[in-house]
Amino acid sequence: MKNWAGNLEYSAASLVRPGSVEELAELVAGAERVKALGSRHCFNDVADTDGVQVVLDGLPGGVEVDSARRIARVAGGLTYGDLGRALEAQGWALHNLASLPHISVAGAVQTGTHGSGISSPALASAVKAVEFVRASGELERLEEGDGDEFLGSVVGLGALGIVTALELAIEPSYAVRQQVFERLPWETVLADYDAVAGDGYSVSLFTDYLGDAVPQVWRKVRVSAEAGPAPSSFFGAVPASRQRHPLPDMDAQNCTQQLDVPGPWLDRLPHFRHEFTPSAGDELQTEYLLPRARAAEALQAVRGLAVKLAPLLFVSEVRTVAADQFWLSPSYRQDSIALHFTWRPLQAPVEAFLPELESALAPFDARPHWGKLFAVPAVELAALYPRFEDFRELVAKRDPERKFGNAYLDRVLGA
Repeated sequence: MKNWAGNLEYSAASLVRPGSVEELAELVAGAERVKALGSRHCFNDVADTDGVQVVLDGLPGGVEVDSARRIARVAGGLTYGDLGRALEAQGWALHNLASLPHISVAGAVQTGTHGSGISSPALASAVKAVEFVRASGELERLEEGDGDEFLGSVVGLGALGIVTALELAIEPSYAVRQQVFERLPWETVLADYDAVAGDGYSVSLFTDYLGDAVPQVWRKVRVSAEAGPAPSSFFGAVPASRQRHPLPDMDAQNCTQQLDVPGPWLDRLPHFRHEFTPSAGDELQTEYLLPRARAAEALQAVRGLAVKLAPLLFVSEVRTVAADQFWLSPSYRQDSIALHFTWRPLQAPVEAFLPELESALAPFDARPHWGKLFAVPAVELAALYPRFEDFRELVAKRDPERKFGNAYLDRVLGA
């Protein structure tokens, strides 16, 4: 079995779909090595194992809404698309969503995945409680008030147990309008990135870093009495006259509705529609998050590599993420700019280029997305996260025999 992109073949000895948490607990207790597998939308071996691969989409639970507490209990194997529909049917919503609604809730949270918005922290920020099957087979629950261990476990890279369920903060459903603008001058972006990124609930720039303008800007605004009509220009960029795909030559059929048409949050915050797979998966991805205060410098550094980037790149998305408190979150205590790279399926050339890209971003303490391709070694990762050593100690405490370990964790945590 391969991952979504097709660039990784999983090495598990067996694949199991338990039908209950009790069955999962018994399996984990008896396994030497075991790892949960979500939607497979990872571009590295974070979820790989040479033991038992567990798929959680057969676990019961679905979505249970507690309106009084504004909490939804969610089965870990559920996708955000299915969760969104269940919440919307009852009049509720999440604060944000990622570009793809096809990804699993537990996998996205464990890897620190995020959406976009200058005031919107990563998806993990909605987590109020998390339930694990530990290495012993015991079921354990951690809640927001449980202090350090909760903060160290929510973004846990699958190293501390298998997540069976989460409780997420919810809010009343809301509508969103999505607008696309074309040819935003780089001069404007670099002069005041915060103004550009903050002019909307979510603002994403799509670019190849060549030329003097950003080809596309995707602006999402929450519908309210105060929200006016779409502007006739966006910092010098002009409104698109038709639906657009981030890639200029791709059909926009798979993209969520644009052209300022209001719609439910779950059908506007992602870039791609839940009903369609946005591509065949023939791409690779990398992403780095760094302090938003240094956005202009970092963007200039990447623009300096544009000629080398262009042959490898489909498109790059530039977006924002607000700070959170989770130890291994790439936005740990840092309002961030996220530089996302969607590469052509050229793994060897991309991997050969990553050290040069990371060297250009090193002065900005760029933290890589845990589920995507990167080359940063463990010693440098440790320097980027103030609680990195605490996390390693937590792994040693919760999984001393490294039942949930794999080559990826050996590599990024330091074996």
